This record gives sequence, C-alpha cells and structure tokens, in this order.
Amino acid sequence: MNVYGLIGYPLGHSFSKQYFTEKFEKEGINDSLFESFPISSIDEFPSLLKNNPLLKGLSVTIPYKEQVLQFVDELSDEVTAIGATNSIKINEGKLTAYNTDIAGFEISFGKLLKPHHTTALVLGTGGASKAVQYVLKKLAIRFLVVTRNKGGRHPFITYPDIDAAMMNEYSIIINCSPVGMYPNENEAPAIPYHLVSDRHYLYDLVYKPAETLFLKNGRERGATVQNGYEMLLLQAEESWRIWNG
Repeated sequence: MNVYGLIGYPLGHSFSKQYFTEKFEKEGINDSLFESFPISSIDEFPSLLKNNPLLKGLSVTIPYKEQVLQFVDELSDEVTAIGATNSIKINEGKLTAYNTDIAGFEISFGKLLKPHHTTALVLGTGGASKAVQYVLKKLAIRFLVVTRNKGGRHPFITYPDIDAAMMNEYSIIINCSPVGMYPNENEAPAIPYHLVSDRHYLYDLVYKPAETLFLKNGRERGATVQNGYEMLLLQAEESWRIWNG
C-alpha cells in the first residue's frame, strides 16, 4: 500500500484528503490511500516519518512550508530559490522538496490577467506568498509585499501605508494570508476597498469560502476576482505527477 498525506496545523480547512480519496476511487487506484497528519509542532515530523514507513509523498500547508525544509534531503530549483515547499516526494527514505504552488498559481492567475495589470500588492509574507512572488518576478510584474508587522531587513510595507496613490498605481492585489478563511469568513485584509475599481484584479489564495469578503468587496466595485480553488486543483495534480514520476 502506498500512503500519501498532508501535514499542517490545524487541518480542518483542508480539502486534500477528500480530493485524493475521491481521485483514487474514480481512477481505480486501489493500492493508495491519503491521510491527514495534523501536527502541532514541526518537531513531530521525524516521528511521523518513522511511524508511517509506507509514505510516498506529502503535501505541506500552513504553517510548515518553510519549517519542514530542515528535514529534507534535497531541494528542487524552485524551493532553493524561494525557501518554501508544499510537496515532498519520499523515495527509499530520501525526501525531496518541490513547490507545486508555483505552477498552480501561474496557470490560474494568468487566465484573467489583462494588459494593464502590470503591478501588484502581495498581502502576506509566508510560504504561499513566496511562491506568488516567484511567479510575479517570472512574469515581470513589479510588486510590493504588505505585512502586518514591519521589521527586519525586508523592504515590506504595512497596511496603513496603502493610500490612494498606491491603489491607483498597483492594479493587482493578491491575498496570500489566511485572513478570511473559514471559519472566519467575516474578516478581510485591511486595504482601502473604497478605492478598488474595475481596473483592479483581486486574487485570493483562500478557496473556502468560495467568495471571501476580500473578493466580495472587489466584485461589488467591478474588479476582476478569482479565488484559489483552481490553483489548489492544479497544484494537487502536479504533486501527484511528481510523487509518481
């Protein structure tokens, strides 16, 4: 039996187990199963591997996309570049880290991109944000990263820095934070929504609820909006290809 799984904490919001279980049933994959592994600390990861010797692949979600790298043996070029993984292949005890968020985001995001969408505000600084920044650099889209707490050497801005001039200059706004995710649907990143217009493209990596308050606020002001569900499907299928490649 081949075992695949997801690590993160908490995992109540994750669709991965249901998605892969249904995939196995639909495609007649009878020698595989997918489990959720909610670990409250990354220090539990070695024990998880030891207790599950049949593991062939792992998806990685919040908050371990960066922390888990200390335990892997090899990094893909993309993971080396951004310092975050969401997919680990396990082959004869060797762990190799990949990032399929990159491919998933690039394909999904690109479908609604318009010629005037040339600058972006990236909300959040975690592992998903790093994948998004990688894609924006590839597409030559200039961006600023927005964080709640300014500090360190990074040239980040904070939410109060987003003024009318900035909203006019940056036509893409990408939420890479968990703000607005179930069960906190009544929350949204603290941007000046009254300055959103039909020139803007709001993309939310959150997929549950399907329309976050962030996207609702954008849609009501005529913006192009997109949630993270298609990205999720694309990255899952890319992980499956890697695990079985």
